Amino acid sequence: MSAFSRFPPRLQQAIVARLGWTSLRPVQELAGEAILDGKNAVVLAPTAGGKTEASMFPALANLVERGVEGVGVIYIAPIKALLNNQEDRLGTYTEMVGLRRFVWHGDVTDGAKREFVREPAELLMTTPESLEVMLLSPRVPADKLFADLRIVVIDEVHAVAGTERGAHLMSVLERLRRCTTNDIQRVGLSATVGNPEQILEWLQGTSKREGVVVDPPKVPAKRDLRVSLHQSLADLAAEAARRAAGNKSLFFCQSRALTESVAERMRGQGTEVFVHHGSVSKEERYAAEAQFASGSNTCIVCTSTLELGIDVGDLDLVFQANAPSTVTSFMQRMGRTGRRAGQVANTAFLCEDEEALLQAVALVELARSGWVEAVHVSGRCWPVMVHQLFALTLQFGAVSAERCWEQLHLVPDFGGIERAEFDRMVAHMIRTEFLFESGGLLSIGTRAERVFGRRNFMELYAVFSSPVLYRVQTAAGRELGSLEQGFVDRLVEDMSAFLLAGRGWLVEHVNHADKVVQVREAPRGQKPSWGGFVPALLGFELCQRMKKVLTDEDVIPYVDAAGLHALQARREELADTLRRPLSLQDDVGVLRWWTFAGGKINHTLKYALEVSQGWKVVADNFALRMSGPGVSDGAVRAAVEEMARAVFWEKPETRQALLARLPAYRLSKFQDALPEAFALEMTGSYLLDVGAARRFVLSVGV
Repeated sequence: MSAFSRFPPRLQQAIVARLGWTSLRPVQELAGEAILDGKNAVVLAPTAGGKTEASMFPALANLVERGVEGVGVIYIAPIKALLNNQEDRLGTYTEMVGLRRFVWHGDVTDGAKREFVREPAELLMTTPESLEVMLLSPRVPADKLFADLRIVVIDEVHAVAGTERGAHLMSVLERLRRCTTNDIQRVGLSATVGNPEQILEWLQGTSKREGVVVDPPKVPAKRDLRVSLHQSLADLAAEAARRAAGNKSLFFCQSRALTESVAERMRGQGTEVFVHHGSVSKEERYAAEAQFASGSNTCIVCTSTLELGIDVGDLDLVFQANAPSTVTSFMQRMGRTGRRAGQVANTAFLCEDEEALLQAVALVELARSGWVEAVHVSGRCWPVMVHQLFALTLQFGAVSAERCWEQLHLVPDFGGIERAEFDRMVAHMIRTEFLFESGGLLSIGTRAERVFGRRNFMELYAVFSSPVLYRVQTAAGRELGSLEQGFVDRLVEDMSAFLLAGRGWLVEHVNHADKVVQVREAPRGQKPSWGGFVPALLGFELCQRMKKVLTDEDVIPYVDAAGLHALQARREELADTLRRPLSLQDDVGVLRWWTFAGGKINHTLKYALEVSQGWKVVADNFALRMSGPGVSDGAVRAAVEEMARAVFWEKPETRQALLARLPAYRLSKFQDALPEAFALEMTGSYLLDVGAARRFVLSVGV
């Protein structure tokens, strides 16, 4: 019996009559069977592969067959833009079977929210942060609202699993399940990932339901891939403008600064250009999306804000400035094209330098081999543990440490934290006045009120650090977007210029009290230094594939002549060195070890060599540059032999020395509430991977 035939007649008739469908796609049949059978599921399909319907149709079938009081299904999206994008679609699906949906996020009016609380819709669409707000708000009777909650659908689950956002989501779900007697069914919608079974295990949490990965066979499809090397950013932008003419295209960039620079250089070359990133105002972003939906000669230059499954209509081309850092991002972005019958999915990598070109080729080759990154859940997500302690004290007014532990230790992302460590953290937070204890109950401390209490604790509702932003306005009051305070602090009135929304602006006045920068249009701007206070760490597999591209002799057919010429020159320079087990290169007083091992392994080796040898070591994703007394080929080989032994890494003094050398990165706004050892561990888990580093030096086989 097919999944479609198991749907209630009202839903079957609506799918045929209202949508004009004659059948379901394979992923929708398979997911429908699993969800109707009551299983938790991770549903894999590419962008526009039908995942939304695969989850929503059986969820609606559940609601139609058994009426529900309050909210029966929650659809969770990692970003607000995806909610807005799905609002009409899910509204159509609920309305056609006599049900309702409601979207709850920060832009929705209080009046609409109050009306929803009085008369709840059966389907709630929201974000993890907004769900947190609902649980904390005294005006939302969560126990009544979610008393019959049955199914939670999480879109783009691969984008949050293994991150602080994912830990926060799972924490909120575990609190939510206490509002209902149902074993809430959990459904994750995902692009292809390397370890879907592990994501399913993470998603299941405390649910006792059987779980399944829905992964229908992939139909081989042709791809149009091109990689080109350009002499300058202006040349790169001109080539993009030439190809974009007459088409609808997305141009992905890896930073806001590059987005602004590319957009400025593309303007006036025959294509209407818009900018879309996190610091562009909501009105500007909406205008870009609206124009894009109706226009045919339009390019949106964007960061990852348009990477997730937001529907921007029929798309002709995807451009990528340089290269993203993962195969997952590349596949997600390419998947925005090729949706129309007869259209081929495509991506054109426009690279500024040889390193970016090499990275683009490696991404393509990994994707062609079928390899995709796995998602790793750490089990020791300290910052979100702190956040959830604060959230529980706000939710209950005052709460015992025992009750907090009872709820939090069940979350997979906290599964590696021992009770004694939790108690140590709570004691530290009481001592430093982040928490206050009275009569065995915890409440918000004076220091936490001072740091997070503004606007009724709105700072706590978001798990992640939000920089202080200044609004950018014209003299007429037009909102252009926002700038971070660190950048604004360097602006000089009537002298400084910067790019925003793809245009140059001259600073007229900075109002620090109201957090406003008043500007007028300038003929030419300089790009703002948006800043990245932590290095971009590439993965081991990607870097190793880049090494393989350099040591192979194949001609790569999708790389242009300039790129092939540069690649061949780099092969001639490095290939022989890279073919040696220990790829050392003497460079006049500096010995370079070409590891191509990725950022985490290289940083671990850097600190280990500094500790054990006393050398100065500079690390990136591809090499270690070693200098200082005693640096030689033989000394490096001896050091590698030492690092290959487990005892080297197991010494307490080695670990302490490694952690002592870590830079003071600020990775979370909750970092200050942690004991120093746990804060160091958090930075260490970002920068270091001792196990992988030892496996790598063993593979070198000195």
